[in-house]
Amino acid sequence: MGCESRDELVLQGRDRLHDLPGTYSVVRCSACGLLRTDPRPTADTIGYYYPETYGPYAGTRITHSRFKTAANAIKEFVRNALRIHSLSLPALEPGRMLEIGCASGSFLARMADKGWQVEGIEFSPAATKNAQDAGFSVHCGSLESAPEPAERFDLVVGWMVLEHLHDPVLALNKLHRWTRKDGWLAVSVPNAACFQLGWFGQRWFPLHLPAHLYHFTPETLETLLNATGWRIEKILYQKVMTDLVASTAYLIEDKWPNSTVPRFLKRHPEIFNLPLYPLALILSRLGQTARMTVWARRVDR
Repeated sequence: MGCESRDELVLQGRDRLHDLPGTYSVVRCSACGLLRTDPRPTADTIGYYYPETYGPYAGTRITHSRFKTAANAIKEFVRNALRIHSLSLPALEPGRMLEIGCASGSFLARMADKGWQVEGIEFSPAATKNAQDAGFSVHCGSLESAPEPAERFDLVVGWMVLEHLHDPVLALNKLHRWTRKDGWLAVSVPNAACFQLGWFGQRWFPLHLPAHLYHFTPETLETLLNATGWRIEKILYQKVMTDLVASTAYLIEDKWPNSTVPRFLKRHPEIFNLPLYPLALILSRLGQTARMTVWARRVDR
């Protein structure tokens, strides 16, 4: 964020999600405290770390079935009852919304059903096509390369996207310019200030090396937002334990390579959200869950 290069090593790790080659460090800026991945893939090579099997691409496909399975219905009921949604928004009247990193378009569809005029930006050509085939206007490419919109937006959202951007300062300045006066920004990012990073180290699931280029704490995220024309209104620490479960899977995998437990934990971490909800509720109150959602308002500069 404009600091001189005075970094201290925090940890070293590898790509655990797709088991691609390479060793990467996470370093902390001695001036501002921001954590970042070093070395970082370039804008030209980053696509290698997002194969078409990348989870968010498949998990956001829009299905046209009129019937939910019993399992999906139960999951939705639990999410609503316990208020553990990760895609949380302030109460707003429908207007114009932009989603950065919209993947295959499921959130665009959800907001369109609520009366919003929606557009998206997505890096993956395959995921972009899925969203476009569903009828949505989606720019394929990076936020940095996206063209100016025809009209300004009332709301911009980005779910687990900001940590992937090569130049978050440029991106947030651009979004500031694209948003109406007093418009809203809602973003979620991993919470690098939670105890799990220190506990699991390079096995912490949300590190997602090297695709996650930055690792934010509430303090460093607020500094970034303030510098780019945004004022935080609320921070919500998500009441989910999927990252704790997936990190535990990595730990077991390293300790007992022949165990079948890690495979199950990594495939179905969400089934532990309900039994671990009391712990999630406590950790959320303490600001110690692994994911946070921030609501911010555009301010004039």
